Amino acid sequence: METKPQRPEGKDGILSALNIAIEAMNLAKEISSITPAKAVFGSVSVLLAMVRVCFLVSYDPIIHVHMWPGLDGQQTRLC
Repeated sequence: METKPQRPEGKDGILSALNIAIEAMNLAKEISSITPAKAVFGSVSVLLAMVRVCFLVSYDPIIHVHMWPGLDGQQTRLC
């Protein structure tokens, strides 16, 4: 009987996947010898980190500070 590796599901699975992707981009940035590629890998790493932070803020039902009234009175979301 073959066993398939279990992937964590839900919040933990998403966070671990984002962490792995961020580490992969950082490693690619360090290994790359082409300057424009280093800039791209660095930018993607920062974007993935922002996605991770927004996910954490929006996933936690206790934290509601990510919404504030905009200039026109409408609520604006941070993430």
